[in-house]
Amino acid sequence: MPKLWNETIESHRRAVREATMDAAAEVVAESGLAAVTMSKIAERTGIGRATLYKYFPDVDAILTAWHERQIAGHLHHLAEVRDHTADPGARLAAVLEAYAQILAHHHTGAIAAGLHRGDHVARAQQHLHEFVRDLLTAAAETGEVRDDASADELTRYVLHAVSAAEGLDSPAAVHRLVAIILAGLRPQR
Repeated sequence: MPKLWNETIESHRRAVREATMDAAAEVVAESGLAAVTMSKIAERTGIGRATLYKYFPDVDAILTAWHERQIAGHLHHLAEVRDHTADPGARLAAVLEAYAQILAHHHTGAIAAGLHRGDHVARAQQHLHEFVRDLLTAAAETGEVRDDASADELTRYVLHAVSAAEGLDSPAAVHRLVAIILAGLRPQR
């Protein structure tokens, strides 16, 4: 097959997958997780149910793919924040602030419980742990973060503490939380 034809088919497949995930997310937002059905997704996208089944075996697969896309977007955003800040201490602070803001707008309750299971979440958590550990290590090397605990211990502390941002109702509250976390990371003199 010609290259253009392959690219056109692949782009069509991507568009169908994206539209399917977007429609599922809309149904969840409007009516809850239990309301998502292949029929509702088909109706919302204008794609036949039989066609949807060619892309996803069931609703769970759609929701998992959507959640993977969300997580990948969050991790990409955190990497961009990191890459736009030069100083290791400032880089750590900027990433923690960005992550805390993500968590503050995070779904809680049954929706989160339904989506936050599976291998994709475990892989993302491991990636996030390594990402934050690298930031902490770089900041410790410049003396901006305490070095009396291992990088893994500090990473566990940071990730656990920043999870308190879930459900915070204002950017100022998130900022205060991050300031408290950073104060706990300062070297003891």
